[in-house]
Amino acid sequence: MGQKKNKILVIEDSRINQEVLHRILGDEINMILVNNGNEALDAAIREQPDMILLDIILPGVNGFDILADLKKNELTHTIPVIIISGQAKPEDEIKGLKLGAVDYITKPYSDEVVKARIETQLGIISKMRVIEELGFVDMLTNIPNRRQFDRFLTREWNRSIREKTPVALLMIDVDHFKIYNDTHGHQQGDVALQTVADAIVFSLKRSIDIAARWGGEEFAVLLPNTKLDGAVKVAEQVRKNVEKASIPSSEGEKDHKVTISIGVTSLVPSSENYIAKLIMLADKALYKAKDSGRNKVCSSDQII
Repeated sequence: MGQKKNKILVIEDSRINQEVLHRILGDEINMILVNNGNEALDAAIREQPDMILLDIILPGVNGFDILADLKKNELTHTIPVIIISGQAKPEDEIKGLKLGAVDYITKPYSDEVVKARIETQLGIISKMRVIEELGFVDMLTNIPNRRQFDRFLTREWNRSIREKTPVALLMIDVDHFKIYNDTHGHQQGDVALQTVADAIVFSLKRSIDIAARWGGEEFAVLLPNTKLDGAVKVAEQVRKNVEKASIPSSEGEKDHKVTISIGVTSLVPSSENYIAKLIMLADKALYKAKDSGRNKVCSSDQII
């Protein structure tokens, strides 16, 4: 399987310069072209490129204003931006760097300079991603941790605000996990958490669904564009798969079993519906499931 191509958004109105950049970068880069500065921010949000090449001289719009908008938007502020300009004024370069650009390339292009500077930035991006992944993955279960889940939740919530679609959340707790730990030992408890995580991930059929370790014996699942009834069906499948899963045990012992309780909610973002409310409702539903005897799914409409 080939390595995934880096995606670069090029905001440039000159077809000649677009073709020159395509020739320099070659087929190993996935280039997205935008020749209208007014569409730049929307394109960056939609495409989520690895890097942006931004011309500061565009019809009807100032490239510096676009750069400022990119850096103010929470969905694009971390995307590296290299300014490409026919102006070699030091004050323009300084202004661009102060606004958050990572580099400034002047026209006419030197193939070697353009390629070297872009490759340098892509190398930095690659290293940063490795560091981020180490900080965002739960080392025991190898699924996203709470910090990464919060980022996913914020991203999907903002998308749902724009598209007016529901966001569903499952809060999951392993039943009587302290007793399990005390009975079988912490090492066996770790194996149980790994097994539960695997069963949760196996239950999710869409690539956009995200499972994470919330903390301790708690997990969370994010289901974008999912109504409450659909989320309940997913939760029930998760519950069944965990109940059926066998937890490998120490030599001479039978495989163990655990169950989970799940709280489910779904909201369409509005002035009255916000992320904290989504989490609160799912949490309340989870406690209802636990109070009802555990190994159950409870939805937020059952607690209102």
